Amino acid sequence: MSQKKVKSKLTFSERMKQRYNNGDVSVWIMMFPAILMLVVVSIYPFCWIFKYVAYDYNGFVAYYTGLDNFKRVLTDTQFWSSVVHTFEYAFLKLIFTIPIALIIAVFLSQKLRGSSLFRGIFFLPTVISAAIYSMIFYFIFAAYNGVLNGMLKAVGLINSPIDWLGNPKVAMISVVIVAIWGAYGNYMILFLAGLAGIPEDVYESSKIDGANEIQTFFKITLPMLGPMLKVILMLAITTSLKDYEAILVMTGGGPNNRTQVMFSYIYQLTFGSDSNSANVQIGYGAVLSIVAAIIVGIVTVIYLRVSKKLDDVY
Repeated sequence: MSQKKVKSKLTFSERMKQRYNNGDVSVWIMMFPAILMLVVVSIYPFCWIFKYVAYDYNGFVAYYTGLDNFKRVLTDTQFWSSVVHTFEYAFLKLIFTIPIALIIAVFLSQKLRGSSLFRGIFFLPTVISAAIYSMIFYFIFAAYNGVLNGMLKAVGLINSPIDWLGNPKVAMISVVIVAIWGAYGNYMILFLAGLAGIPEDVYESSKIDGANEIQTFFKITLPMLGPMLKVILMLAITTSLKDYEAILVMTGGGPNNRTQVMFSYIYQLTFGSDSNSANVQIGYGAVLSIVAAIIVGIVTVIYLRVSKKLDDVY
């Protein structure tokens, strides 16, 4: 008699008991809290968005508008300007965050005295809430009575205060500095994990062959960090494109929308802003959320395909 026929003759309670003995039920019981949170926090809100894409909804009353929200996206210059700012912000953040995280990880992996303490210090920005450290930097970058301007004036580098967050020429640089400070700790830990997986025998062989530290870094460390670097870059790209908390706290997208990125613009449309809290547009914000998700998805797919082709070449 086949195994399927034997199972079909078992009662429901017997099958459940057999699954429990095999460990299947206990696994699902342990996974249930995580699955419940995934459904409540991620899947349900994502499905909820599609409910109002064809409505003018302010949180109280919904008016059916058909395809007007989708047509508005094509002519919304402020949104497409925020898309450009998003890529500018992400690019500036990436070209500094990844090298800084890698350099710190390499130094901390040398097993020097106090390296464990410095790991905790460098990882500390990741533990602190983005809203809290953004508020701290808001006071540091303040045009008047700000710590940064006070230090620069004390050493004679400037004569008059610089409006770091109110000047369109330097506002983006200011928020990028804060973003770098809050992000490098995550990638530093991942780089440390990758460095820990490189065998010591490889480094000993390179020393015997006469390779110096720079040659060892570029010929051994970087190539062997390739798989980890691929993952870190993917995480860094997607995170940078979706980052907006520091911008909301420090500049609110200003001055003159200079630091307005996709998700800060969507947030202000959906929940309102300090200057326009009454004009909430949840329906249009839902459409822009879908468009922004598509943009992030396209960038991610392009990166994965390019990295796969590079793996095939090398």
